[in-house]
Amino acid sequence: MRRVVITGLGAISPLGNDVNTMWSGLLEGKCAIDYIKSINTENLPVRIGAEVKDFRPEDYGIDRPMIRHNDRYALYALAAASQAMRDSGLEVGKDVDPSRFGCAIGSGVGGIQTFCREHSSMLENGARGVSPLFIPEMIANIASGNVAITYHAEGPNLPVVTACATGTHSIGEAYRLIREGRADAMISGGAEAALCEMAICGFANSKALTTSDDPMAASLPFDLRRKGFVIGEGAGIMILEEYEAARRRGAHIYAEVSGYGNTCDAFHYTAPRSDAKCATACIRLALEEAGYKDGEQLYVNAHGTGTPLNDKSETLAIKQALGETAARRAVISSTKSMMGHMLGATGAIELVICALTLRDGKVAPTIHLDEPDPECDLDYTPHTARDYAAGLTISNSFGFGGQNACVALRRI
Repeated sequence: MRRVVITGLGAISPLGNDVNTMWSGLLEGKCAIDYIKSINTENLPVRIGAEVKDFRPEDYGIDRPMIRHNDRYALYALAAASQAMRDSGLEVGKDVDPSRFGCAIGSGVGGIQTFCREHSSMLENGARGVSPLFIPEMIANIASGNVAITYHAEGPNLPVVTACATGTHSIGEAYRLIREGRADAMISGGAEAALCEMAICGFANSKALTTSDDPMAASLPFDLRRKGFVIGEGAGIMILEEYEAARRRGAHIYAEVSGYGNTCDAFHYTAPRSDAKCATACIRLALEEAGYKDGEQLYVNAHGTGTPLNDKSETLAIKQALGETAARRAVISSTKSMMGHMLGATGAIELVICALTLRDGKVAPTIHLDEPDPECDLDYTPHTARDYAAGLTISNSFGFGGQNACVALRRI
């Protein structure tokens, strides 16, 4: 099995439209959650979200036809991929054969803004009101397809769709493709832009979203007051490469992808298992593959949605996977406390955060953790960032349908 490393990072997020701005905001404990401004929320059950701000796709070399003919989620992916490719310095044709260069960028709901727009146009104007580009703009694989077109990635193309575990699964599957020799480099991650009326109503009516009307008391992972997640948007992209090839070309290496777990609760379409059995197995798979040893300095970027059931079951899964003593030594945080839940993009963004944690030896906090839930009794890095020289990180993601994903990164 070949070694796989991260050589490029890109991010579009509620805290900033590049990696460094986002990371600085996280370490400062900034909250990007606010009243939604991009749509009229007067008649919506929820008015709070974590929006991407001041996004200009042309700043990332995306031309006007591409801007006109892509859903916002795909534009986020293209922008984050542009950053990651530039950061990596990878040259297709020189450093990697196009036929050995792949793309794995997923989305939880795809082009839902396009779907809503075209549905309204059909009701108003009939069949002729539906754009001939409706389907290619709406489908959940088009971000991966258009990124592959842009960078001549002719190898494996695998757009994963596993709800809120999408970004983590995408990077895990890209890691496997390189590890097993089916590709030499991959552009991988997740993208989402679901801040629209239909998505907000759907999530709110399923009781998944917080009903808080205070942006500073809305996303409350592991807090006794939590009532649901805050919907966010953005994209996280990584460039993964085979280690020896990256070393030969002198690439900057952020971290090694060292383990991956993928399981399913097979229990309920929205609720996690109360015994956390399958989430536990998922975390164990990633840790075992990464060669985790008891006593290692471990950082866990928790799924930490701020929903009543998730935070309890994830706490239990961490304890069961690590053992009680090791779980209490681990340093954990939920960056959703600052950026909300970016659905299919969130796992990818959180793995970008894990790579930066290893690089800088700093852990972003869980803000607003003022009343810890007694059933969530681990070290969640409340309020402020801290210095911590983690040698290994894991990122957990869990999604509707019982999807569980965990990817481990190791300092190199």
